[in-house]
Parts: sequence; structure tokens; C-alpha cells
Amino acid sequence: MRRKMKGRIADKTEKLITLQSAKAEDVEFSALEADQDDMEALRRSVAADKRQLKEMFDNHDNENEK
Repeated sequence: MRRKMKGRIADKTEKLITLQSAKAEDVEFSALEADQDDMEALRRSVAADKRQLKEMFDNHDNENEK
């Protein structure tokens, strides 16, 4: 994050804006350059996504049964 004036500390709003713009950046994944930890993180991420979707569908089905 760049400061507008030397020595000036960014306020909360400026920090949030910077964080949001950083999260919007695209990140490329290269399987050729990935190590074991990267591949394990990818597998765990996919498994977590599946659990979350299952939970969402289960909650939706339970609400419709009432």
C-alpha cells in the first residue's frame, strides 16, 4: 500500500479498500511448479468446498420439508 504523504498512516477505510483490491487479483496455479504442500492444500480446498455444498443442500432440503 502506498502512502499519499510520507509519514502518513492510512486510516481503516484506506486499508479496507487496499485489501479488497488485493483480493480481487487473479492468481494462476501451475501444477508443474507446485510442491507437495501446494497439492495437499488444493485437495483440502476441494474437499472443504464439497462439504460446504453438501451442508448447504442439506439445510435447504430440511427447510423445504417443514
